[in-house]
Amino acid sequence: MVAAGCGLRSASGIVLHANPGAIRHYESLEGVRITVAAKDFTEQLILGNMLSIILNAAGADVTNMTNTPGSYGVREALLKGEADVAPEYTGTGWISYLGHQHPIRDPIEQWRAVNAQDAANGLTWLPPAPMNNTYALAIRESQAAKLGVTKLSDLAKLDKSELTFCVESEFANRNDGFVPALHAYGLTIADLGKVTRLATGVIYTAIADGDCNFGDVFTTDGRIVSLHLRVLADDKGFFPLYNVTEVINSHLLAEHPELAEIFAQLNPKLTNDVMSTLNAKVDKYGKEPALVARDWLIHEGLLS
Repeated sequence: MVAAGCGLRSASGIVLHANPGAIRHYESLEGVRITVAAKDFTEQLILGNMLSIILNAAGADVTNMTNTPGSYGVREALLKGEADVAPEYTGTGWISYLGHQHPIRDPIEQWRAVNAQDAANGLTWLPPAPMNNTYALAIRESQAAKLGVTKLSDLAKLDKSELTFCVESEFANRNDGFVPALHAYGLTIADLGKVTRLATGVIYTAIADGDCNFGDVFTTDGRIVSLHLRVLADDKGFFPLYNVTEVINSHLLAEHPELAEIFAQLNPKLTNDVMSTLNAKVDKYGKEPALVARDWLIHEGLLS
């Protein structure tokens, strides 16, 4: 997934200390140098610091390259061997890096496909988290209750006057965006009451303020929580899947298979609700991403 928000930035290179918890210390990792890279937006700042803190607590000698500019900056670092592990999204790997136009709708099959193809590049994708940072349509909670909508297929039941949308330009023009999504759920532009194009950062507040009933969002954005928005379930599975996981240098993983064991304890805990709450701590309350990451790891008992 491309940046879902700018957020605050962590100082690259710093790894906060935490003690082992459910994720234990491994003697086999002592002195092993591992470089973590992550992108330069809120969610990635949190995730990159999570991986760095976990690996440090597990015994590795960690270099933290969280805050690397852009998706392709991180990708190049992995391909060139300048980084060993990074948090990444299966849809980004399949569509942006490996060049496929059509996503795979099943999350496990999407992961298996990107992992199998990226093996040729010396990279392994670990089994993904439930967290799926993709496009969605959202509505403010109070209006959702009033209209009785919980999923995208409910839109076809609404009166035209209630079908008001705020959308950003990229989403309006993508082949996996607004118009194709409407068609998937039995609607056309002609069926809608009003469509307003706005900048991405404005859409969340426009929905919350009632300027429109519906708008496009990223499913793990912290503003969903802080502005009391409801993400409508994509019950026909239209939008591509961007489940997060760790991409690891295959040679490093072969030498240290315990890394898969470590992240198998983290990934099941990373859900959309968890990530949007953590993102909100940074974007709304101004907390430092590394501290948000460490506090959550300790709260969950993964570290202490």
